[in-house]
Amino acid sequence: MRIYVCVKQVPDTSGTVAVNPDGTLNRASMQTIINPDDLAAMEQALLLKDATGCQVTAVTMGPPPAEGMLRELLAMGADDALLISAREFGGSDTFATSQIISAAITHTGLGEDDMIFSGRQAIDGDTAQVGPQIAEKLDLPQISYAAEIKKEGSKVLVKRMLEDGYMMISTETPCLVTCINDQDMNPRYMTLNGIMDCYSKPLTVLDFEALKDEPLIELDKIGLKGSPTNIFTSFTPPQKGVGEMLEGANKDTAATLAAKLLEKHVI
Repeated sequence: MRIYVCVKQVPDTSGTVAVNPDGTLNRASMQTIINPDDLAAMEQALLLKDATGCQVTAVTMGPPPAEGMLRELLAMGADDALLISAREFGGSDTFATSQIISAAITHTGLGEDDMIFSGRQAIDGDTAQVGPQIAEKLDLPQISYAAEIKKEGSKVLVKRMLEDGYMMISTETPCLVTCINDQDMNPRYMTLNGIMDCYSKPLTVLDFEALKDEPLIELDKIGLKGSPTNIFTSFTPPQKGVGEMLEGANKDTAATLAAKLLEKHVI
């Protein structure tokens, strides 16, 4: 059994966000992190590896520096990694990204006992579309918002979180599950032995030439120009001004506060 874990290197939104003139993020000028929900998906896969001894493969699409992120995941316990990287894939929206990742997984091989995990959504786009779209393109059953995943024979039992509780769902493999990074999920750290071994583990790079003939690839619907989604406008949020402190507990202070809130259309 193999578990493919789809991960994404995203901008650290706690820092400065830079936007290119064409509306895309200027990722080269920003610090990057592993998407939190994707880390939760990796931890779920590693927990199943601990229980069943399955193989865990980290998959990402991005520029060559994304190899560093994959090495981190290998140091955490993943067995091998796939880096999908080509200029032709740059700027892809969720529709294009899902077909490219689906083609890469098909190219590598998806067995009857295999599963695909991904994070619920990425913090840079918040669309929550890529995981479900991969399932649709590969014709797989899918379960979203997973907080706990167990393998029982040929079935997968998933604890799916709801706004006011949870539900237990089972499905057959192969399947796709999107995971959430809830308060009970604590992704493991890299180990010293893992760090020493991560550069000896297999990391396969799939470029445009490797995937262009895959049936799932529509050559006119990949990359920035081929993506059906068009960005109307994109901008950096304005910096908040310095706050104003009002002192006193009398009627005049209350009246001043009410006037300022009215001016800002808060009340």
